[in-house]
This record gives sequence, structure tokens and C-alpha cells, in this order.
Amino acid sequence: MEKLQNIAALAKLLCQDVKFSEPLCNYTTFKIGGNAKMLIEISDSRALCELVKAAQENEVKYMILGKGSNLLFDDLGFNGVIFHLGSLFSKVTVSENTITAQAGASLISVCRAALDSSLSGLEFAYGIPGSVGGAVYMNAGAYGSEIKDVLVSCKVLAGDGSINTIYKNDMDMSYRHSIFQSGRDVILSAEFVLDDTRSKDEIGAKMNELMGRRKEKQPLEYPNAGSTFKRPEGFYAGKLIEESGLKGFTVGKAQVSKKHSGFVINLGGATFKDVTQLISEVQKKVKADSGQLLECEVLIKRFDD
Repeated sequence: MEKLQNIAALAKLLCQDVKFSEPLCNYTTFKIGGNAKMLIEISDSRALCELVKAAQENEVKYMILGKGSNLLFDDLGFNGVIFHLGSLFSKVTVSENTITAQAGASLISVCRAALDSSLSGLEFAYGIPGSVGGAVYMNAGAYGSEIKDVLVSCKVLAGDGSINTIYKNDMDMSYRHSIFQSGRDVILSAEFVLDDTRSKDEIGAKMNELMGRRKEKQPLEYPNAGSTFKRPEGFYAGKLIEESGLKGFTVGKAQVSKKHSGFVINLGGATFKDVTQLISEVQKKVKADSGQLLECEVLIKRFDD
């Protein structure tokens, strides 16, 4: 506890908001998770730099959290400090056909900024409930497009405490993958270059069309973390799950959505154990029926990970 108090004291000196025993269910779209030992709301990159360094020096486990839209926390919580990149770290600026957004900015806010400036290329992301940082980290995508299609570079906090620029060609981006998943760099902001040749009406119409498709086909009325499984090459996870007779399959208060089998939903009061057990059962049944191993797309964070 003393080590956490050291970090809390530094955070307060840096004018960052500190919260103890903070319920993580309030920070994820799944609405599941116990308490973090400590959560700090980050408002600037230099403060984050100092706090990450302090966590490393004090050997305190830490995690960077954005919108929590692709994340499942343990009911026991998180045994360390969460650095939350939220509304205080969400600036979005537009210059000609370039948008720069801090990591905590929502993808939806960036899409709206693009629409306001008649910039095209991010229509596919309208409705994805994640942050810019999370979208780059996962190379988020939908409807045949991915973040890497419009991304140019990122500002990152490197493991040695320096702030650097990394360009897309050095990010090893592929389907739901980037170099950030295997390193210590923290995404601070991202720069996107978009197309300025389409009209605002065309862009808005495309965004509305895709949002309509989402509402029609995805279980947005229930807490969830988006597509639960990655798409196996040559297959669709939802179709494999449905073919295994698992549409509507339920464990506790977690359910394979009856609307879209690729989504696991929280019916209300689902626990970490409910979801992880359901995921395991689905993987076993689909593997037995089709030979395909469904890899989990949702990031699962256990208490002592």
C-alpha cells in the first residue's frame, strides 16, 4: 500500500485526479469487473510519463485504460494502478485533411470531426465504441476497412520514458494486431490523413447507413465488448457458433446473443466467471464440430495478470 501511496502523492503533485478502490465495471462496455486498487485520471502526457516511471520504479503493476470497449475485467478487480485516458485526454484537432486525436478521444468524436470538415475515410468507425488509443492498439475495423487504412503515425510514451513518433509502417499492423500488443509503448495520440474529395452529405449518408446496419444486426441494447472472437481465416466466428447450435447459449447471466452469435452479452449482472466459462464452452464446442479454434478478441484481465 505504501508504494501506491507514493504514486498517489506524485499524481496529486501533478494535479491528476486519484481514486482508490474504483469499480472497473463503470469503465467498460461489458459493465463487469471489481475494483482497481487505484485509478488515476490522466490529463496530460508529461504527467503520464512521470507516473509510469514511478510505477516501474516502485514495482507496482499498472495498466493504461481508455474506453474499455474490448475488455473484460476480473470480478476481483485489478491488483495495481489504472492510468485512465478519458475525457481529460481527448482533444481532437483538424488541419486541412489531417486529424490529430489524443488517445482518450472516442472514435465517434473523431468521426464527427471528420464529418464536420467533409473528410472521408473514417465512416466505417462510426459506432465503434472505443477510444483512439484502443482502436490503434487493436487495429480496429469494420465493413472491410481498418484503422491502418487512414492512420499515418502515433505519438508514444516509450519504455525508456521518452516521447517518440512511430509511423504506420513500423507498427506491424494486421487483422486486430499492432506492435503495441507486444511492447511497452503507450499510445498518446494518433494522426489520420483523410480524403477531402467527398461531400459532407455523402459522408453523413454513409455513416448513417453503417450505423443503421449496426443497430439492426448487433445487440447494442445489452452491455457487450463487441465481437467476442477473432474471425478465423476463411470463416466467420458467428456462423461457426450458430452452426454449433450455440445461439442463445447461456451461462449465468452471460449469453451468446440471439441477434448475432459473434457477440457475448451481459443480460444484467453477469460475472467474470460467467463470461469466461461461456467463452471456454463455445471454443470447445466449435472446435469439436468444425475443427476451428476460435481465438478470443476480447482482452481478458485477471486480478494478478
